[in-house]
Amino acid sequence: MQSIFEAINGVFGFIGPLSDFLWDFPTNFEWYRNIPLLGNFSLAIILLLGSGIFFSFKLGFMQVTHFKKGVHILTEKRAVETGISPLAAFLLSSAMRVGPGNIIGVTGAIAVGGPGALFWMWVSAFFGMAVAYMESVLAQIFKEKKNDEFVGGLPFYGRRLLGNKVWIGVFLSLLYILYALCCLPAQGFNVVSSVGRMAEIVTGTTIASDSVFYYVIGALIIILTAIIAFGGIRKVTKWTDKMVPVMAVLYIAVVVVLVVLNFGRIPYFFQAVFGGAFKSEAFFGGVFGTVLAQGVKRGLMSNEAGQGTITMSAAASDAKHPCEQGMLASIGVFLDTIVICTLTGFVVVMAHCWTGAQGEAWAALDKLPKFTASIAEMTPGTAFNAVVTFLVTLCFGLFAFTTLLGMISFSEIAANRIRKDSICINIVRCVALFVAAFGILCNIAGLELGNLWAFSDLGNILIVYFNIPIVYVGAKYVFRATKHYKKQDGTPFTSSVIGRDDCTFWDERAKRRK
Repeated sequence: MQSIFEAINGVFGFIGPLSDFLWDFPTNFEWYRNIPLLGNFSLAIILLLGSGIFFSFKLGFMQVTHFKKGVHILTEKRAVETGISPLAAFLLSSAMRVGPGNIIGVTGAIAVGGPGALFWMWVSAFFGMAVAYMESVLAQIFKEKKNDEFVGGLPFYGRRLLGNKVWIGVFLSLLYILYALCCLPAQGFNVVSSVGRMAEIVTGTTIASDSVFYYVIGALIIILTAIIAFGGIRKVTKWTDKMVPVMAVLYIAVVVVLVVLNFGRIPYFFQAVFGGAFKSEAFFGGVFGTVLAQGVKRGLMSNEAGQGTITMSAAASDAKHPCEQGMLASIGVFLDTIVICTLTGFVVVMAHCWTGAQGEAWAALDKLPKFTASIAEMTPGTAFNAVVTFLVTLCFGLFAFTTLLGMISFSEIAANRIRKDSICINIVRCVALFVAAFGILCNIAGLELGNLWAFSDLGNILIVYFNIPIVYVGAKYVFRATKHYKKQDGTPFTSSVIGRDDCTFWDERAKRRK
């Protein structure tokens, strides 16, 4: 088996350098790098941050002015005719957003770019809330009804906006499915490794990765995932409705307790974050580029604003108006990055393991062990350390498992743009489960397929390069829909509101309610 894994690593050895090239382009060319200040900004950063700033101004900073309204929609009880409720869609999207990236992404960003990277994660998230709003409103505008569910998202609005060409929808569907398949091995690996780590904490022993325990746990995870995934979107949301609030509240509570116990280190946290982000010498050198790139890159890894990968859940919602789900998408980015990622940053920065004499040893650790080492530094020599480490590992496992479910579900929705029959959908489900099982086998074999997992970063940037231009094509429709929503004059949303004639669901809904 080891030779198979090594061969796969070798075949995909080019993925890491290719991903880095696309993320860094054109800063990987000396002529561009030598341009003062601008040479620090890659195309990816300009595209993501620039779009977020542009859309924020065009929307009148909806992420601020309508934040309270979005929270009200989240807490509102409503019956749904088709699909799932806005709250269920929000929790399903959070199942994807609040993933292992909230721990390993932040830890990795600080490890490479220092605490200043966290500040740029905040900035990218704030403006990313506007991008998330845009793409989610598009998903709602162009969603389609399938039996008692809604399907939509990037492959659907991409096809409609680019001339309604069949091949465009198929291409975007395949792009998302490929992205999900590239990420699934890591999620399978993370789920089984976190369960194993929890068992070691409880028993106080080391469990060999190739033991019967890991085979049994791996099999149970795949069986449970299959039972949920083959139940369709409604069944998946029943699970995410329960798991997402539990894991989010538990993680927030545990980290808040850690921060309170280390209250005296809080001033150092803000000094390190803002100092690292605004060092004067960094603005005209490579340091600033590294800090900024890590903040934006890992922010995207966590909140996915601009990728179009969360739009499938936005489309599944039975919203009263397309803009409703856009506001909830913005809140999702806020929860993911401004709240949860910041809490992770508190632990990593306040522990101070990333610098000084400990820094070299800490840098050699993998990302999750880096985080647990930071926890140990904040709870030195106490029984509380084992409790906190167990709870954080549990949250990490739940983060990975809900992301696993989300990716399979969203792949299923994307596949509907190719063919809506059950055979196509079940093939996608089976392939996704097989790929997740492959990640579990990697853990059992004691191997980490770093080159294959680099597909995650590659998938992130490729989808951004396709999705953001499509969002610009559809921007005028979002602006018109937003203007209609802000009027609150009681008129229903229809195709005519945005100057089109193909928003079939919304037109039919308006006719039924006359």
